[in-house]
Amino acid sequence: MAYVTAEARQELLDTVAEATDELGAALAAIGEAYEQLDERSADVLEERLFRPVQLAFGRARRTHDEFAARVGHDTRTFAPDLKGRLAPSHGVRGFLELAVDAIEQSEAILVELQDSMSPVEVGDAELRAGLADVREILAPLGDAANRFLSLLGR
Repeated sequence: MAYVTAEARQELLDTVAEATDELGAALAAIGEAYEQLDERSADVLEERLFRPVQLAFGRARRTHDEFAARVGHDTRTFAPDLKGRLAPSHGVRGFLELAVDAIEQSEAILVELQDSMSPVEVGDAELRAGLADVREILAPLGDAANRFLSLLGR
């Protein structure tokens, strides 16, 4: 029984890590877009997308690491990284589309995880709260990115 529980906890950690890695890719893509913008547009991008994604990324990392520590598993290092994704040829727009895809993928992973009930069966209240916090941060970001893209170049 203990082995099954340890294995289930590791699977849960691996899934949270996968969602966190997606947020790291989103953060890296937004950073690349930021570098290509004028100062005013870059400031808007930072406020509307970079900071919230950075917050979600940090919260996801903390949720992963704290749960791992509570259940006696190893933590791991997370960093903003495009992880082998090809740099888009469409400049800012391409990087932001890549970021939105990564945000959506992260959210989909977390939705599936929460729907599976494994955070309830294997996890704990702090883990569930952390996952809910990340999803709450991510929820408005697709619309925020689309609004930013619609104003880009105007």
